[in-house]
Amino acid sequence: MAFPDEVLTDEEEVVFHLHPHGKTAIRPALVSLLALATLILAWVMLPQNGGGFLAFGAVALIMGYYGIRYGVAPLIVWRCTHYVVTDERILLQDGVFARERRDLPLNRINDHLLSQSVLDRLFGTGTLTIDSIGEQSAVLTALPHAHQFQTALYELIERAPADEEDEEEEEAPAPPASGWRRARPRH
Repeated sequence: MAFPDEVLTDEEEVVFHLHPHGKTAIRPALVSLLALATLILAWVMLPQNGGGFLAFGAVALIMGYYGIRYGVAPLIVWRCTHYVVTDERILLQDGVFARERRDLPLNRINDHLLSQSVLDRLFGTGTLTIDSIGEQSAVLTALPHAHQFQTALYELIERAPADEEDEEEEEAPAPPASGWRRARPRH
């Protein structure tokens, strides 16, 4: 499914729109192929009589369950997971029927951690954990081009406008403590 553009504001520009890396689809694809191969093998090997048809029906039910549960369903979930980074926020969306969308404003992010296993380094992927103000965090698993993504995210965070409350605090200087004068900036 495509990511809906109507969730973006008029001034917002998409910087990244990614799905989890394709390596996460390898295992479900192999399970689907194995279930299909087992089904074909059962069709060919079982006798063409009443007992054979009954056995084939049992094999078909079992392989259909495993093929859908561990093969097709994870492929659909993988395809319906979106990691979208705009110049204002990070949007995480997943779910097929019931959808969950999470927004993290860039000016609220205070830390991001990239972790990679040996296999992740080989594929250029990683898991990015993003912590924001207020004990919120988001985890982007199997993130493709993880190093470039983290670098671009850092640049976006540095360019993101500060919160309006933070701007008001910066504009209104604190009164000097009694007996102390405020130092003038040096040029």
